[in-house]
Amino acid sequence: MSDGKIQTRKRILAAAQRVLAERGPSDPAVAEVMAAAGLTVGGFYAHFPSKDALMLEAFRQLLSMRREGVAAVDPKLAGVERRALMAAFYLSRRHRDTPEACCPLPSSLAEIARMPDGFRQALAEHIELMVAQMSSAPEESNAALADLALMVGGLALARALGPGELSDRVLRAAKSAVV
Repeated sequence: MSDGKIQTRKRILAAAQRVLAERGPSDPAVAEVMAAAGLTVGGFYAHFPSKDALMLEAFRQLLSMRREGVAAVDPKLAGVERRALMAAFYLSRRHRDTPEACCPLPSSLAEIARMPDGFRQALAEHIELMVAQMSSAPEESNAALADLALMVGGLALARALGPGELSDRVLRAAKSAVV
């Protein structure tokens, strides 16, 4: 693959990631993604066989980037401390209010059941890897899984409510319940 084609593919994926994080994998049209990448629809199929293939690759990359962020948290911290730090960021107003630059799960979960199986597989793999990163011992895995579910659900609810007092309360309540 030529350097130009590789760079174009990266631009398309970056545009797809921004839209996916904000609105989920099924909503954005190929034309919208291509326009966001500064390209025309005509060149899409030279890079991806389908919209689902593009969105699955973008979804996998976004999830991988989230895990890289968690991996950057001090590995010497106990799982409980790591999860508390994660919750402080994840359940923040800033994270709630910039959905295009953050976790794709709150915008995507309701759609995953209707998407091709690759999305469920990517989600399951991500959940297993995140739980492992959030635990400092195997016996913590259920607590880490519960905390992850609480964080994602709390952020999804807060985003659905939009900025405001009730949304802020949801963030605070979820954050205080983690660990």
